[in-house]
Amino acid sequence: MSKGLPKRSEDYSLWYNELVKRADLAENSAVRGCMVIKPYGYSIWEKMQAELDRMFKETGHTNAYFPLFIPKSYLSKEASHVEGFAKECAVVTHYRLKNGENGEGVIVDPDAKLEEELIVRPTSETVIWSTYKNWIQSYRDLPLLVNQWANVVRWEMRTRLFLRTAEFLWQEGHTAHATAKEAEAETLQMMNVYATFAEDFMALPVVRGRKSANERFAGADDTLCIEAMMQDGKALQAGTSHFLGQNFAKAFDVKFAAKDGKLDYVWGTSWGVSTRLMGALIMAHSDDNGLVLPPKLAPIQVVIVPIYRKEEEFDAISEKANEIMAELRKVGISVKYDNRDTHKPGWKFAEYELKGVPLRIAIGPRDLENGTIEIARRDNLTKSQFELSSQPIAEKISGMLEEIQEAIYKKAFDFREEKTTEVNTWEEFKDVLENKGGFISAHWDGTPETEDKIKELTKATIRCIPLARKEEEGTCVLTGKPSEGRVYFAKAY
Repeated sequence: MSKGLPKRSEDYSLWYNELVKRADLAENSAVRGCMVIKPYGYSIWEKMQAELDRMFKETGHTNAYFPLFIPKSYLSKEASHVEGFAKECAVVTHYRLKNGENGEGVIVDPDAKLEEELIVRPTSETVIWSTYKNWIQSYRDLPLLVNQWANVVRWEMRTRLFLRTAEFLWQEGHTAHATAKEAEAETLQMMNVYATFAEDFMALPVVRGRKSANERFAGADDTLCIEAMMQDGKALQAGTSHFLGQNFAKAFDVKFAAKDGKLDYVWGTSWGVSTRLMGALIMAHSDDNGLVLPPKLAPIQVVIVPIYRKEEEFDAISEKANEIMAELRKVGISVKYDNRDTHKPGWKFAEYELKGVPLRIAIGPRDLENGTIEIARRDNLTKSQFELSSQPIAEKISGMLEEIQEAIYKKAFDFREEKTTEVNTWEEFKDVLENKGGFISAHWDGTPETEDKIKELTKATIRCIPLARKEEEGTCVLTGKPSEGRVYFAKAY
């Protein structure tokens, strides 16, 4: 089934697009720029959602839901915010259709024009802060820690499944605080939640950093982010957390009475990750045979495939398979027994390899005689015989799934380390970017002009100013002007 998948080394972009489609994750829809997330792809997203939702609630957040439509006037209230999103907004101008004349089908009713146009939400800061004005009066109402799971629309012209689509799924947290210090602590905390999720569940090593002023979220005073490295050496922004200062509170007049009775504007944050994480998961780990999924996010962690010729063999194998399934399910392992007689075992092996199922168990008549099973690992494509009497099956499989999770992370970490290069001259910078790719650690003079010039010359952007960087004086790689420390440049998705 996985035959004919393009090779990463020959055409990475085609490999990615084909893999998304053939592994049944998503497909392009009839609506230009939008995608259909198929059941298998959506089940991975659901696992991501469940873990993130748990982590948000553990840090004191609760979920709510806000309107899909935002009055145009709301976007006008925060100047830098509207400027950041203006080119991507879908606008609703009418509220009714009617039958046209002469068989032209339905048409927009010209008499049903909205008094004020509505924007289909590109992000919800404006509509949420207009609501917070009603919710916040006193310091007793703070902090307000709210998250929303939703869809958003950004009218992208060039789209790619999961990575960039006109409509996508995400979560967006929006919080309000009594002090700048509290809001800044929240911004850092949520960036760290994303980093922990990426590393512990997605097996994806990330750099924790701060965005430059040029790359900062529109309307924020500061943006923290996690940046990941894909197998083609390009960076991918995997999550952002924004300190909004009092910008939105002032725009929407959200004030609170402090303990001393004085009125002040609240301090805000917003933070989000999207179905783009699906793209990161695919591109960071998968190979030329198909998906490679970390066990913690795999919808099916173990698949059992019977190998038989006669009906009585099948019955005996099924009995053993059901025993194994019961043991695995007791410890929370998701397992599927593929007893379809419409497909041969070889076809099934190829299908589960393509879909990235971490472990495959094969049982045949000889295995039953010998008290063994064959276990195949998806991450390194190795097979081994396991004697069922040697160790409880649940213990064995649990241990193997942990090993796979760690091995996938280590492989991605080693790759990122190999693709991170320190450079000191402009010639080195261009050479590494052209011939090696990955993260380039280089000095920058701190000016937006230099950042723009580097982007114009090379298409590389400052991915982040790493939070863990050591402060060291140097000279900017392009201008030779003084620099306070190194930043990470890369070409990015």
